[in-house]
Amino acid sequence: MSPDAVHPPSPARTTAGFPWAGYLLGFALGGFFDGILLHQVLQWHHLLSAVESSAVQDIRVQILADGLFHAAMYVVAAVGLWLLWRSRRRFAEPGADRLLFANALIGFGVWHLIDGVLSHWILGIHRIRMDSANPLLWDLLWFVVFGVAVVAAGWRLRSRGGAGGRAAPVALTLAALVAGPVAALPPPGMTTVMVLFKPGTTAPDVFAAVAAVDGRTVWQDPSGQLWAIDLGETGSPMALYRHGALLVSNTLLPTGCLDWFRT
Repeated sequence: MSPDAVHPPSPARTTAGFPWAGYLLGFALGGFFDGILLHQVLQWHHLLSAVESSAVQDIRVQILADGLFHAAMYVVAAVGLWLLWRSRRRFAEPGADRLLFANALIGFGVWHLIDGVLSHWILGIHRIRMDSANPLLWDLLWFVVFGVAVVAAGWRLRSRGGAGGRAAPVALTLAALVAGPVAALPPPGMTTVMVLFKPGTTAPDVFAAVAAVDGRTVWQDPSGQLWAIDLGETGSPMALYRHGALLVSNTLLPTGCLDWFRT
């Protein structure tokens, strides 16, 4: 007979990991957010982008490093889920859901604080935007919006209770609304964008849209819906949405992720 069968774990022991469940799950989500958005979707950097070694600069090594990083975040998330399962009795207590969310916000923000200090400034293995003429500006922007602001929102939600906690999701929403448009800005010197047009858009429609923004076509996929367009120095990517564009991206993301358009 096991010791736990004779002396079952006390409720205090089984619920002690509840705060850390939130911290670890938020931390893992912060890592996934960084890796998926910045490494894969926007393609602003890889984990080891700033490491000046011909072997490391091989794209296969860069992708491997990103994969190992995501695997580590899976381990952190798994530990957080295990602690959450062990401490599931806490959900019977008032405010447990709020506490879990607050701790997850703190963990999410702490990830970005650690990443900023360690990866960007101490180790120097990458920056937020490797193609920027002013990488420190982007580092500080990400550090404040997704690090300091999110930790502050989580801390406020923990400290102020239900009524005061309304500021946390509001602050997080505002941070996302501010960071999203800023993140969509093309890097200095880049004038070519990938544009996905609505189904049924004809080539003359596309050429009319390009002429409306004073641009020129660079490339198109066989479906005729995905185009690379050089906007020049004065063209506005937002204007393309008024001429049938579904998505305008300053990365080559659509070339890979929208490959199913090919016939």
